[in-house]
Amino acid sequence: MDNRPIGIFDSGVGGLTVVKEVMKQLPNESIVYFGDTARVPYGNKSKSTVTKFSAQIIRFLLKKDVKAIIIACNTVNSNCIEELRQEFPDVIIEGVVEPGVKMALEATKNNRVGVIGTEATISSRRYPELLLQNNSQVNVYDKACPLFVPLVEDGWINTEVTYLVISEYLATLVSKKIDTLILGCTHYPILQHEISQVLGDNITLINPANQAATEVLQSLQANNLQSTDTPKYAFYVSDHAQKMKQMAEMFLGYPIAEVIRVDIEKY
Repeated sequence: MDNRPIGIFDSGVGGLTVVKEVMKQLPNESIVYFGDTARVPYGNKSKSTVTKFSAQIIRFLLKKDVKAIIIACNTVNSNCIEELRQEFPDVIIEGVVEPGVKMALEATKNNRVGVIGTEATISSRRYPELLLQNNSQVNVYDKACPLFVPLVEDGWINTEVTYLVISEYLATLVSKKIDTLILGCTHYPILQHEISQVLGDNITLINPANQAATEVLQSLQANNLQSTDTPKYAFYVSDHAQKMKQMAEMFLGYPIAEVIRVDIEKY
C-alpha cells in the first residue's frame, strides 16, 4: 500500500473532468492537480514547447511526492507522452488517448468514428493511427475545434454562442454518419450536454476520463500502490487561482479551501 498522492495535470480547467472520475473510481486516493492556466491553450503551441511545459509540470508534481501521474491533456498525450515517459522513468505516467480509443472501438456499431480535439491533437494524427492499428476496418473523421477550450475557460457554457460554435464545428462529422464521437480534449466533457443536444441520441459520446481512471486503478493494483488513507486534494495553477477555485467548486460540487499559484517556470 502507498498513501502518496496521484498527480494530474492539464493546460487549464479541463483536467477537472479526469479529477472527478478519479475521485469516483479511486475514492481513497489523494490528488495533486496542476492547471497551467497562465499558458493555456496548448493546442496552438509547437511540440517542443508543449514538451518543455509538461516536463516543468512533472518536475513540480514529483516535488509533491506523487506516486503516479495522469496527463489529462490530449495535446500532450498526442505529441510527447512517450518522450516524457523516457525522461521520467521512475514514475507511472498514464494518459487519456489510448483509453479513449479503446472505448470508441467498443462503442461503434458502424465503424464510423469521429474525433474532435485541439489543432495540435488533430494534426498529430495520433487518434486515427491508434484506431486503425486496433481495427483496420474503422473509418475515422476528425475535426479541430479550437474555440471549445476558450469557451470552457471563460465559462461560456450553455449559451447561444456555444450552441452556434458546436453546430458549425460538428456539421461535417454528422454528414459522415458517425455513430461514435471521441471528445479528444479533457475540456470538452464540460460541454458534453451541449454537444449531445446538437448531435442527438444516435451518436455515442466518448469521455476518455472514465477508462483512464480505470487503467490508473489497474496500474496501482498491479504495483501494490493503492491508498487506504482518507484522501486529501490539493489544487495548483500557474495563474488565475480564484477563477480555478470557482470552476473546480462548480464542476466537482464541493467547496475547495484554496487554489495555490505556482511559478512553474522555476521547475
